[in-house]
Amino acid sequence: MLDRFTGMQVLSRVAALGSFSAAARSLGMSQTMVTRHVDAIEDRLGVRLFHRSTRRLTLTEAGQDYLVSAERILAEVEEAESAAAAEVSEPRGTLRLNLPLAFGLRQAVPAIADFAAQYPGLTIDVGLTDRFIDLLEEGWDLALRIGHLRDSSLVARRLAPIRTVLCASPAYLAARGTPRTLADLAAHDCLGYTLPSPARAGRWRFGRDGAIEVPVSGPFRANNGDALREAALAGLGIVYQPTFLFHEDLRAGRLVPVVLDQPAYHHAAAYAVYVPGRHVPAKVRRFVDFLAARWAGEPPWDAGLPPEVLG
Repeated sequence: MLDRFTGMQVLSRVAALGSFSAAARSLGMSQTMVTRHVDAIEDRLGVRLFHRSTRRLTLTEAGQDYLVSAERILAEVEEAESAAAAEVSEPRGTLRLNLPLAFGLRQAVPAIADFAAQYPGLTIDVGLTDRFIDLLEEGWDLALRIGHLRDSSLVARRLAPIRTVLCASPAYLAARGTPRTLADLAAHDCLGYTLPSPARAGRWRFGRDGAIEVPVSGPFRANNGDALREAALAGLGIVYQPTFLFHEDLRAGRLVPVVLDQPAYHHAAAYAVYVPGRHVPAKVRRFVDFLAARWAGEPPWDAGLPPEVLG
């Protein structure tokens, strides 16, 4: 069976040039093949498309109607292919990004604003959540994730280290004293993070490899880093969370780093994850490259923090 799309192209060229032989030369095919394509369309439709004579070739009324529809389809296909080709080199359309809540608001959204300014033809649709999302099922182009990645078929690119810091407000430390060892934490109020499970809030990990687990307890727990930050600023206890939450407070002295006899466990990193494929859309490639360059070396949220915090 001859290809219908090619048949439309042949018909359009025959109608434009007024002869089968001229169309054949223009398309680089034999006149016999040109004739076969036109005959196939006529047989399929059950109508004649051309009045044929030895001197002239003109479209029938049915041929004129079919040509209008065929050329519209050809134009739409050409437009779609041009748009797809442009997408390979220039970001356009809508980029759907899924971000963890606190990191997204504090670090990713300012970066996104700068990226969007470079590509005014691109619309960026951001979703903020700390739950694990399925990119394919929920239709996201890209996600930023913090921590260890689950095994999956997604492509992951490491963007920046994520360090943790133990800290508290000056008021809390003045009232309760400053712990110096892991064992001292038992006498302190510790603010627990309940993701990925509530059990995690009561066990903090220390050491270069995170092998030391310390049971902790306190008057406040939350599944959001910003909520824990507010509790720490209010003097409710000691918090153990990523530096991207507290860097401004640490620099301003609103929170004070607490250094124990074992180092903080810097186990996490920020990753961009996306669906693999031979042709990754330009909007995804450009955005991932943009973030990797922006956060290369020392990420901006860790710049200027004391060595005991950075480890």
